[in-house]
Amino acid sequence: MEPTPIKQPPSPRQPPSPRQAGEFINENAPYPSCHASTIAEVAPGKLVAAWFGGTKERDPDVGIWVARQESGVWLPAIEVANGVQADGSPRLPTWNPVLFVADQTLWLFYKIGPSPSTWWGMVTRSRDGGKHWSKPERLPEGILGPIKNKPVVLKDGSWLAPSSTEPDGWKVHFERSTDKGKTWTKTEPVVGNGLEAIQPSVLSHKDGRLQAVCRTRNGVLASTWSKDLGKSWSPLERLSLPNPNSGTDAVTLKDGRHVLVYNHSAPPPERPTKGVRYPLDVAVSTDGLSWKRALTLETEPCDAGYAYPAVIQTRDGKIHITYTWDRKKIKHVVLEPREL
Repeated sequence: MEPTPIKQPPSPRQPPSPRQAGEFINENAPYPSCHASTIAEVAPGKLVAAWFGGTKERDPDVGIWVARQESGVWLPAIEVANGVQADGSPRLPTWNPVLFVADQTLWLFYKIGPSPSTWWGMVTRSRDGGKHWSKPERLPEGILGPIKNKPVVLKDGSWLAPSSTEPDGWKVHFERSTDKGKTWTKTEPVVGNGLEAIQPSVLSHKDGRLQAVCRTRNGVLASTWSKDLGKSWSPLERLSLPNPNSGTDAVTLKDGRHVLVYNHSAPPPERPTKGVRYPLDVAVSTDGLSWKRALTLETEPCDAGYAYPAVIQTRDGKIHITYTWDRKKIKHVVLEPREL
């Protein structure tokens, strides 16, 4: 089906595309609330997903949960990290896990701290596809790791982690490793150009440029570009898509197209940072600037919406998306590129 240009949000009663039904990863969870999923392929036909779960976001009992999929079946999730402090100080919440596969190792980045303004970066690793994990380590001072979305391996072999900070206004930056995660450096904050942005995701263009698409507080998505493998970035610019102050994710497909998963809704003028997190849409672009809506994943209003998607393309070419479903469950959807 040929995608149609995005002009207005779909009707809130419009049903999702019949081509995908999806499945819940964490049925019968031992906690009431979950959020911020991430997904990775560890071997052909084997997926791993992670998210944070607990009483509710910011509560100290919130931990990082991981589930493995084998032969198309999601196995029960286990808690692999939490905010228990070794020095005996009060337990803290965990946040925003990010899975990343490189050199036959599955990396799990996450954060610990009272809030996004005061958290710090952590990492743990698995060498057996998510069955067992190393002792968590704190990242170097000033390095947060990928803040929501997956790192990418660049053509020179370096790793690029999209990151951001919130203590002094929302600012995007990038963290690089040229030694497979042993050490990290970070860029200067991207010039905001009147936009407050966080949580970038990285796209790769055929001409060698990188593009990062970002969440903002300004009612729209924004992007920034790099011509030097992520060492420096252009000032942020508005994209034509709305953003209700909600996380997004994007991936460059093997055929060169770019896929973006996002909430196609704009916040009301009187509350510019309080938009609703539905519908949840998938859009496609060939240039990163002009985006066309391909399908809608969720439209029915609910208390907490459908948000914080993660998207990857697996070795068989299929597109896998996970996202928060009403803060109660994590949903997994599989798409065929030809459907977009």
